[in-house]
Amino acid sequence: MATFVLVHGAWQGGWCWKRVATILRQSGHEVFTPTLTGLGERAHLLDDQIDLDTHIQDVLGVIYCEELSNIVLCGHSYGGVVITGVADKLSERICSLVYLDALVPANGKNVLDLLPTETVSGFRENVKTKGAGFRVTPAPAKDFGVNIHDRAWVDRRCVDHPFKTFVQPIRLEGAWKNVPQHLYIYATGWSPGIGRPFFKKAEQASAWDTISLPCGHDVMIDMPEELAQILIASF
Repeated sequence: MATFVLVHGAWQGGWCWKRVATILRQSGHEVFTPTLTGLGERAHLLDDQIDLDTHIQDVLGVIYCEELSNIVLCGHSYGGVVITGVADKLSERICSLVYLDALVPANGKNVLDLLPTETVSGFRENVKTKGAGFRVTPAPAKDFGVNIHDRAWVDRRCVDHPFKTFVQPIRLEGAWKNVPQHLYIYATGWSPGIGRPFFKKAEQASAWDTISLPCGHDVMIDMPEELAQILIASF
């Protein structure tokens, strides 16, 4: 039996893992899908003090309080930055790091450093005009290539995201690189395809495995069965 901790991306919550978590549990595995502060069912906690450290601590808290070890830690999109910070502090408890079409940060970088210039400009304008100076409102699910049948569900559940988490630089000692396995999963079916540069870099690194899937950014929604089997194989 494996232990999976699945970390969602910006604007979403633990709800986005529902299908994948069900498949994993039916296969006998233990699954945790924490919702980061200010998002999902915790949206009522959104304020201008939430930063990247808050979200890293959210996941660390689950691992500590549930006394987890030998973990497959998976992060989607923005969640890739979160799991890197978690793994840097608890590498000894993690057997595999899975980046799901995710950002992979270097020490001292923030989320905006890892995104295309036009995306960053859009976020900054959004914060000024719609986000009261501290939050980013969600884009429509169709912009991320979500399949047409699930777009209404995703749009209904996405909420504003705390902007400070995008601008706080991550501080890494490098211990996250000591995790035995690193896997990058690249979603090829959407544009701008933010995962592409990280996928290409991982392809050239002997310490990484890579997989590409023909779907939109929200792989856990578009291809839950395929993703679940990949996660099981990563253990």
